Amino acid sequence: MTIEGKRQSIPLTEGPDRAASRSYLRGSGFSKEDLHKPIIGIANTWTEIGTCNMHLREIAEALKEGIREAGGTPMEFNTITISDGITMGTQGMKASLVSREVIADSIELMARGNLFDGLVGIGGCDKNMPGIIMALCRLDIPGLMLYGGSIAPGKLNGVDITIQDVFEGIGSHAAGRIDDAGLEALEANACPGAGACGGQFTANTMAMSAEILGIAPIKLSGVPATAADKHAATREAGHILMDAVRANRRPSQIITRKSIENAIASVAASGGSTNAVLHLLAIARELNILLTIDDFDIISKRTPYICSLTPAGKFVASDYQAAGGSRLLAKRLIDAGHADGATLTISGKTLAEEAALARETPGQEVIGRFEKPIKPNGGLVILKGNLAPEGCVMKIAAANRYEHRGPARVFDTEEACFAAVQSGQIKPGDVLVIRYEGPKGGPGMREMLQVTAAISSNAELSATVALLTDGRFSGATRGFTAGHVAPEAFVGGPIAAVREGDIIHFDIPNRKLDIEISEAEMAARLKDFTPPALRWPKGVFRKYVDRVSSASEGATT
Repeated sequence: MTIEGKRQSIPLTEGPDRAASRSYLRGSGFSKEDLHKPIIGIANTWTEIGTCNMHLREIAEALKEGIREAGGTPMEFNTITISDGITMGTQGMKASLVSREVIADSIELMARGNLFDGLVGIGGCDKNMPGIIMALCRLDIPGLMLYGGSIAPGKLNGVDITIQDVFEGIGSHAAGRIDDAGLEALEANACPGAGACGGQFTANTMAMSAEILGIAPIKLSGVPATAADKHAATREAGHILMDAVRANRRPSQIITRKSIENAIASVAASGGSTNAVLHLLAIARELNILLTIDDFDIISKRTPYICSLTPAGKFVASDYQAAGGSRLLAKRLIDAGHADGATLTISGKTLAEEAALARETPGQEVIGRFEKPIKPNGGLVILKGNLAPEGCVMKIAAANRYEHRGPARVFDTEEACFAAVQSGQIKPGDVLVIRYEGPKGGPGMREMLQVTAAISSNAELSATVALLTDGRFSGATRGFTAGHVAPEAFVGGPIAAVREGDIIHFDIPNRKLDIEISEAEMAARLKDFTPPALRWPKGVFRKYVDRVSSASEGATT
């Protein structure tokens, strides 16, 4: 039997011997006619826990309309999500990066079990999108990632605010710079409704890079969550998916070494989140594409930073979309030779063909030009040295310093460091070292936004201290910070040897991160190293610890 676009699901739905299967599905509300069309899985990360994903049922309904209009039968299922923002600063944050793997695994299982002909994954929060894309790569059936959209900015006293202001407000409150009422006002107004965090934090970084990568429908995916045209844009995404199903346009044709390089360039040009390093490495590995942590530094060094997006700049994701969005950024990148326009996108057009449709809003100040960049190099750098032999990641889009040398203040948990910052124990010039927060040691590589926001809220500390960790940073992080230090402390990486008062040297121009002790002293300190006991000796975290790779390889399982 040949039905246009129906390839995978024929063994499940066609022929007399499949009557029992069809009976279950017809009892679920699908008609006889529905089952003879291409079956499209919709993986939804809906939850009522947090603004990022709470509206995704409505997104799914609009998507289903588009799929049905274009001749497919959508079948929705749910998978899990963890809100990075809600869990930040708690043990719950350790579940965030682990959730990326669970999302990818659960989507893969549902698609293989139900023999879908095509697949759409709807994501809202940070780890949803890379998890969805990883699953699409594994399955290699026609599919796309659809972003639920960014939140509108909050308003306080006539000024736009984001969740970043709340985190920094916590530090200001602890220092007595704002009172209870001031913190309450930030808390009550920063998140006005549905949508993911509004700055160029991890969710918007991954949504934008997925558009440039070609696996998310460019322009449509970036429509803000509560925008009037979100429903129509989502329906159109359903039509694009069905066109890809009929054409058998698969992720392996879209996600290539060149398209990943394009995505990295977009992160560099926009001052995007350091988490993009982990996620793009993980996506590349799903398709056996050779990509290393060093490639991010090479591409960022040659790609100027041009987008004024918070936390480094002035504007939020809804401003980026209104200015011209990812089509305009793609055009800028291609015209300046920083991206390859010949790569394929999910629409069937090349990236250059999509970029040619860009419409720039007159007078916009969000997406600049490469002739007049904000900074001559991109927002990401990779440092290596005797403290990070496999590398670590810094975001320097907002950095005003390019070197730091100071004494180590050593903490074996994020909570201990945060308490020291809040209680005034940190001095100008200190280097805060937070370890045993890596992929295995955390486990799950927590983000340190609670700490970095507390530092950023103190002008003196923000201008004078540095921080390094084998954990991660939120896309909302500002300041002189290095994350993903690898090898991590738990496996005996050099960061485990750091002692209170050791001098640590950050040298960004030469891409170095060193501790000023001899090789012999380092070896002596690590000779009898014993990792601490696992915090969770069984269950999902134990499975993760047993399987997870280094952060320098994407922390994949």
